[in-house]
Amino acid sequence: MAYNGGPMTEAMYYVLLALMNPNHGYQLMQAITEVSNGRVIMGPGTLYGVLTRMQKDRLISLAEDDGRRKTYQITPEGEKALRIEFGRLKAMIQNGSILEEGDENE
Repeated sequence: MAYNGGPMTEAMYYVLLALMNPNHGYQLMQAITEVSNGRVIMGPGTLYGVLTRMQKDRLISLAEDDGRRKTYQITPEGEKALRIEFGRLKAMIQNGSILEEGDENE
């Protein structure tokens, strides 16, 4: 199923976030762990499935392929989609502030 601009999967979000700097597969798995503060550890099967899908959707592109490793980069469309998703997530956090207000009454 192609990306239609709706909410992203967590894997898609973190791949795009990590690709703000071009990376190859192994480096990308480490970058995802780093940008998620260790919360997300992505294995090669998940990563390469997401990369393939995101290439088809033109959210990422191949920056370099030396035959041994492929380096991926975010596209302008991918960065726009990431920023939209970031805004959506921020709005969800702001909307959830009612939960913090409830904690003050305890």
